[in-house]
Amino acid sequence: MLKSKLCDFLGIKHPIIQAGMGPFSNNKLCIASANAGVLGLLSTSGINTKDSQPGIFKSFAETGGASPDDDKETIFRKIFKQTFEGTKKKKGIFGINVMVSAELKDSAEFIINTAIAAREENPQLKEQFKVIFTSAGDPMPWGEKIKGAGFKWLHVVPSVKGAQRCQKAGVDLVVASGHEGGFHTSWEPIHSMVLLPAVVEAMAGSNVLVAGAGGFCDGKSLAAALALGAAGVQMGTRFLATEESDFAKLWKEGVVKAGDRGTLVARGFVGPARWVKTATSLKHQENTLKYTPELYLDRPGEMNEGALKLIANEIEGMNAVYAGDESKALIAGGECAQRVNDLPKVQELVDRIVKDAENIISGLAKKHIAP
Repeated sequence: MLKSKLCDFLGIKHPIIQAGMGPFSNNKLCIASANAGVLGLLSTSGINTKDSQPGIFKSFAETGGASPDDDKETIFRKIFKQTFEGTKKKKGIFGINVMVSAELKDSAEFIINTAIAAREENPQLKEQFKVIFTSAGDPMPWGEKIKGAGFKWLHVVPSVKGAQRCQKAGVDLVVASGHEGGFHTSWEPIHSMVLLPAVVEAMAGSNVLVAGAGGFCDGKSLAAALALGAAGVQMGTRFLATEESDFAKLWKEGVVKAGDRGTLVARGFVGPARWVKTATSLKHQENTLKYTPELYLDRPGEMNEGALKLIANEIEGMNAVYAGDESKALIAGGECAQRVNDLPKVQELVDRIVKDAENIISGLAKKHIAP
């Protein structure tokens, strides 16, 4: 069996994290992932889409066993309950992904406080609801609240500097996310082959575990991450394209159809974003260069009229996905989309990835190293 320190740390069977992709619903995907022996992460940012992206909000609530008419706290409590009930038999481990940027501080506080309260009221939750994964912001203000409540704390970073900041904050595990990643991606185009070993080296000698994200989608890339010193990998785009994934049919099919050189980087809600290449995303890329060219110079620009126009385009494109309108849809996806060719069940996917990685690792010496 392929195990690592990540497995021991979280109590999971395989060294894989299913990304908490948002603002879309992944409530059913999280249950399937946790039951398959990997860490399942619930997305939470969909809670803020009620007015601007009603289709996404409706899906976010209903796939979690809630109603769009419920208040926010009730929606989260129902999602947590459904996830616990759905994973109880197999004792699957799950958590939440929370964006903690300055603009979302109040929302992050509310989500984390709701998670803490839910666990305190139902101590059984603590056996499975183990993780808070923070992203898109500074980890420094959050340690006392998250670790004080007994959660395992994970945070995603795009750089060695970011990893060192996490170490200082007391994060348990950092996910080094290369530029290959889908949707929100880093400002600087540092890819996993460089970033991941650099972060591993920077964290050497500390108690901070490291996982890789960005481009990981199969046994080959999992074996590569372990060879680079990681304790495991996070996969988003690959889990998005599965049978149990809550994502819209058009979204999943768009990833599978992406093909060679199938993605591009253009404006996203909080900076650069990676999109599946379509006529709509190509136009969005052209408009990004026209209205906010500084995005391609690795820095944020002003929230001017052009930037607001791009955000409006994104919202329209996301809503089109859920309406099934392929002509206007914007579909986020990582570079690995060109290597995603099917929509398997999550258990089948995990079993395949792990078996392939085990075979690759056990066969390396025999295949590539001369006696």
